[in-house]
Amino acid sequence: MQHSHTRGFTLVEMLLVVAIIGILLTVAIPKYQHSVRLAREAVLRENLHVMRKTIDQFTLDKKRAPTSLDELVADGYLRALPRDITDSTETWRSDYCDALLTPAQTTTGMCDVHSGSDALSTDRTPYSTW
Repeated sequence: MQHSHTRGFTLVEMLLVVAIIGILLTVAIPKYQHSVRLAREAVLRENLHVMRKTIDQFTLDKKRAPTSLDELVADGYLRALPRDITDSTETWRSDYCDALLTPAQTTTGMCDVHSGSDALSTDRTPYSTW
């Protein structure tokens, strides 16, 4: 009579593999979350840059400042409002100025835009101050 010896994993080996995977996950997950946050902040910086340049371009073209961000979309300067870091298009905060961008500008209006989030960035500054 011949016995077949099939070798499987012991409970200790399985526990060791699970422990190693757990240790790797405790290191990888925070790094992943941090990189996602940095990416979201980079998108916010780019969105603010584009919207500010668009406000200036609108002002130069129309010889007046826009009255709202929605006017930039309505007049074709933006396809759509980008999402704020709050994941909403409704939380942007607009600044209105009395200063004129050029001598040809006839009226004042919106001159800057900021995030509507009061959360702190990775460099410990509020997003709303960017």
